[in-house]
Amino acid sequence: MFPQQKPDFVANLIQPSGFHSRSKRAVGYFVFFTVTLAVLMALLIIFLDPLQFYHRSTWYTPVFSTQERYQNPGLAKNYDYDTIIIGTSMTENFLPSEVDKSLGGKTLKLSIEGSTVEEHYKVAQLALKSGKVKKVLWGLDYFSLKDVTAEDKQNFPDYLYDDKWWNDYKYWYNSSVYVQFAVSLKNMYLGQANDLEHLNNWNDESVFSKAHVLKSYNDQSASEAYFGLNEEDTPQLQQRFDTYINQLLIDYPDVQFYFYYPPYSIMRQLAWYNTNPKRYNNQLEMRKWMFQQFEQHSNARLYDFQSEAQWTFNLDLYKDISHHNEQVNSWIAEAIGRDDSTYRVSADNIEPLNNTLISQTTSATIDKLGNVYAYDIRIKDKSFPLTSRVIQGDGELFVTATEAALALEATLTWDSISKTAILANKQQKLEMTVGNNIAKVNGKEVPMTNPLLLTAGRTMLPLQFVADQLGWKTTVHIAGAAYLLTIDSP
Repeated sequence: MFPQQKPDFVANLIQPSGFHSRSKRAVGYFVFFTVTLAVLMALLIIFLDPLQFYHRSTWYTPVFSTQERYQNPGLAKNYDYDTIIIGTSMTENFLPSEVDKSLGGKTLKLSIEGSTVEEHYKVAQLALKSGKVKKVLWGLDYFSLKDVTAEDKQNFPDYLYDDKWWNDYKYWYNSSVYVQFAVSLKNMYLGQANDLEHLNNWNDESVFSKAHVLKSYNDQSASEAYFGLNEEDTPQLQQRFDTYINQLLIDYPDVQFYFYYPPYSIMRQLAWYNTNPKRYNNQLEMRKWMFQQFEQHSNARLYDFQSEAQWTFNLDLYKDISHHNEQVNSWIAEAIGRDDSTYRVSADNIEPLNNTLISQTTSATIDKLGNVYAYDIRIKDKSFPLTSRVIQGDGELFVTATEAALALEATLTWDSISKTAILANKQQKLEMTVGNNIAKVNGKEVPMTNPLLLTAGRTMLPLQFVADQLGWKTTVHIAGAAYLLTIDSP
């Protein structure tokens, strides 16, 4: 009799037991080595710490990251200072050593290019919580009060600004920090070191000239019209001010805050005035409203440099319509350091400062070489602001045909075929043709210094010449770059 054969399925059941055991061990080893590797990588980054987020480097010379949102937390937490600089790229050209001399103390620059007041709050609060800060120099841009876009909010490294160590994994497992560490070693080997004095200072990398500002003006004027369609109302801006600035003044009463309005070129104001008037008017309203809030705090001072015509009318100090060179930052630091009453905002001068800025904006006129003049026009003893104006090389002011006719109480006819503008009142009829230095007054030929212009689709007329020919009485007073054209009734 043959022995009974065990069913095949029994043998099949025995083998998987060892297989599953080996699989579990393999998974266990994989998890163990993965966790170990992750821990070692985290410890390595904590030790190397290329952003100096946990500690200052001692055995190698670090290269500071140009990504200010990532680099600033490490600087704020681990460097020595008692004064900080807060703001946008308008503050990046400050030299900390010069701020030291002006305000006293040891300065650390924590500027962030293209930043908003919410981001300013985060980095300022991080430094203030350290207990080291005695003074804050804060460049307060109007457009920094805008809302943070969803994309910018998502990309901001909040994990570097909070007290939660467990979300720092985004730093531990970021390949870019290894690259930065490698660059640090390379620069240390080559003897190339960067310093906090010139960190993110773009002065030497930029070209400052009238030509660059004029190009920027043309580009920005086109884009401002779009921004005007989406301009926020002032209550929204005021709410952000209360949340991100006013609250810091309340929370840190023993810290002295020096706020200032940055001196954009006058062409920035002109771009807003002509193409985004809501922003221009909002700015004026906010300038006054913010001062009224600062006035309630003994630890806040406000300085206004936006109507300093010696700077804002000199386009060679700028690389575009907003950004000035390092020298202007030095002048600002010096003025704040001596508490210059010319710029210190008070209840007595806030309204005159606003009025001066309005007057400068409405009178700013540029010639074809990029020189800016303050060209005031008074008709019947009243100021007459014009939206568009050009000066020819000999100082003759050109304005749009439409505004000239309105100002001089004349009718306007345009012959598109002959490109002739005809202005008339009850006594006079003036005809001018593009490119022709001879005008006609009641049919009689009269020479013109400069002919009618067509620029950017607009017809531009020499205002004083037109006023004279239509029978008005005109006088021009010149004082340096300031012109006053007075037009009185015939």
